[in-house]
Amino acid sequence: MKDLIYFIAQALVDNPEQVKVEEVQGNQTSVLELKVAKEDLGKVIGKQGRTARAMRTILSAASAKVKKRTVLEIIE
Repeated sequence: MKDLIYFIAQALVDNPEQVKVEEVQGNQTSVLELKVAKEDLGKVIGKQGRTARAMRTILSAASAKVKKRTVLEIIE
């Protein structure tokens, strides 16, 4: 899941070397924290949050396949 979000975020931003994804594991849920450069934050979130919502939808579909819950947090 971490690699999936990393790949998508790198394709969206102007500074792909500053993309960082950290995973915080829990029993049933894991949280992915996505950090990008400040000027790329708008590209990752998108208009009215559409890009972020699409990334979360893809993530939930992929994590449902492995019977786990994964949450995406975009960190400023």
